Amino acid sequence: MKGSCHCGNVQFTVDGEPNEVMSCNCSMCQRKGALLWFVPREQFHLHTSNVHTHSYLFNKHVIQHIFCTNCGIHAYCEGTGPDGKPMAAINVRCLEGIDLDALPVRHYDGRSR
Repeated sequence: MKGSCHCGNVQFTVDGEPNEVMSCNCSMCQRKGALLWFVPREQFHLHTSNVHTHSYLFNKHVIQHIFCTNCGIHAYCEGTGPDGKPMAAINVRCLEGIDLDALPVRHYDGRSR
């Protein structure tokens, strides 16, 4: 699947298709309104230079919230999954041709963690 930020400076593809997304209510995710699809890091392919991105760390400083330095869109996150392997969390709102209404949403209480 193909995705990007709003201005196109951050473009990527992801192998596979989401069958579920997560909505988190932590202070960061609630404000940015992301719906996240978690994949192994090797399934995520950035096609533009990371010179157009910046990351933001908060709370435990373990997840890099990546955003475009031009338009500010949070397209994806990088971190380590519960299994200890690198993962990417894709903001499915940045994917092309996605039917958001067709995806089941799992709610995660990140605020309490």
